[in-house]
Amino acid sequence: MKKVNCQILSRNIVGCAAMLLLTAFTAEAATTSKSQHQKVQDGAKAYLLSRLESDSADTKVNVDIVDIDERISIPSCPEGFSYDADQASLSQSYISVRVSCRNNDWYLFTSAHVNRTRQVIVTSGMISPGTILTSENLQAADIDVNRLRHTAYTDIDGLVGARMKRRVRDGQPVQSNMLCFVCKGDRITISANVSGMQVKTAGIAKQDGVVGDTIQVVNASSQKAVIAEVASAQEVVVSL
Repeated sequence: MKKVNCQILSRNIVGCAAMLLLTAFTAEAATTSKSQHQKVQDGAKAYLLSRLESDSADTKVNVDIVDIDERISIPSCPEGFSYDADQASLSQSYISVRVSCRNNDWYLFTSAHVNRTRQVIVTSGMISPGTILTSENLQAADIDVNRLRHTAYTDIDGLVGARMKRRVRDGQPVQSNMLCFVCKGDRITISANVSGMQVKTAGIAKQDGVVGDTIQVVNASSQKAVIAEVASAQEVVVSL
């Protein structure tokens, strides 16, 4: 098989040179186009991160920009591209960003997937109803905030002693609707401040509650029902 060589076939030197120049130009144009696409995508990501970073101090925001079709021609923009997204869409998982250049009428829309996570306490292994939580069956993990429908917890120690009310699978965020620190029927300590002195007595919980909830409890001695705030898995506090 014959091999075409520009150095051997002198009559084709001009044609080969033109082909080489065309190939180099095409490669350079493709590289420039790819660079422009990446520039726009990076700009859209930076824009969204700047708009979303103030959502919450304990929320991590990750933005994935959908690759722009390589067949779309993006012009150079000496003054820099402008980015804009509708304010109402910033709370959504998928956001459309308008990219434009003030030098001309060119614009395009690109989209992004936004993932917001928060580090909360999740279960470590399957947990059955009635299980009392310990540091062994809890761990911290980054969870999509869309999965957090109720109050979630960020401190393992603060959950130790609480009781699961239903079966929970491995890795599920621990939320207030699935547990009780004080459960109905529990014998607990009722504390109250009387004339600067702390008085404690035994009581029985008439309702489930998590820390901070107010529930009805009965004084075991007087059988009088009172409303108290859940302070821990063993104690409620009455305000007098």
